[in-house]
Amino acid sequence: MRVLHVYKTYFPETQGGLEEVIRQIALETTARGVTNRILTLAADGGPTTIDRPEARVVRCHRDAEIASNGLSMQALPRFRGHAQWADLIHYHHPWPFADLLHCLFRPSAPALVTYHSDIVRQRRLFALYRPLMHRFLARVDRVVATSGNYAASSQVLQRYHQKTEIIPIGVDSASQPTATSAEIAAMRARVGSGFFLFIGVLRSYKGLDTLVDAATGTDVPVVIAGDGPERDALQRRANAAGSGRVHFLGRVSDSERSALFALAGAVVLPSNARSEAYGVALVEGAMNARALISTELGTGTTFVNRDGETGRVVAPNDVHALRAALEEFANHPERTRALGVAARERYERLLTADRMGSAYMALYERLLGIA
Repeated sequence: MRVLHVYKTYFPETQGGLEEVIRQIALETTARGVTNRILTLAADGGPTTIDRPEARVVRCHRDAEIASNGLSMQALPRFRGHAQWADLIHYHHPWPFADLLHCLFRPSAPALVTYHSDIVRQRRLFALYRPLMHRFLARVDRVVATSGNYAASSQVLQRYHQKTEIIPIGVDSASQPTATSAEIAAMRARVGSGFFLFIGVLRSYKGLDTLVDAATGTDVPVVIAGDGPERDALQRRANAAGSGRVHFLGRVSDSERSALFALAGAVVLPSNARSEAYGVALVEGAMNARALISTELGTGTTFVNRDGETGRVVAPNDVHALRAALEEFANHPERTRALGVAARERYERLLTADRMGSAYMALYERLLGIA
């Protein structure tokens, strides 16, 4: 079985949660006999194809970007050729240019789309894009939502509920590198231990301004790992507020990432918009038996993190509520560790990559008439 994944960004150029989801799906289905390719865009002058353990990555030059929608003339013929190669095409939404590719070339292979997120911020442009999106969603054979929460709260998904399936995102611990004792010691020397960890791309919807403000005036240590368009503004905000216990690490390697999860006391994801549709960092925190703090957005974050069971769920943009959760965890370490144990148990029941991979494999086979 040959599957072509289509999304606007991928490793090694970018390191976001959605890229990790695609990697996990590809790893799991590769182990089940699928040959995966990933068609993506890239701005640098690197190789046009990269062979990775999970898939061959086909990189098309990004000519322009409008409201985070990458565009590429080179992708037109390359998509057509790789779509002819594929037995099945797996799109990852949102990427409006992929909708255009599908509607323009009308590939004969069955197609599904994993609907990762509504389009939230670009409301005016969304009005222009809406007809293309609905034409695309009407033509694909299946739509996958990553949680029942998101399927129920998305007006777009409600329109396609008859062909929507729920497959929660999972992460495989074996696919993550294990930090050595020396790497953990080096990270401990940089940032200590028992801190509250945010890890991901520093975007506006991540709510990190609220996290910085919540940590201000407390003794609560916060580590923000990752890079992105909000980094400079966040560092200026922290410096102006005198938030000396907020550490910005920038982009970290895979082994440094593992060391951070090993040293963290809890994982925090203070996002403030539905763009945060799931929260892969929360899954990784649960996998590492860490208590979780997230916000109520009506999305998959509250599927991953259950208030009072695996952590705390607070209102978005609420500095006082987030500060109270941080201080509660910091002041009651035994309770925090118990929440982390419960998070690990929930991970093992619902959030493993094996469970996700089995569900996608079954869906692929049904679409191809194998099952």
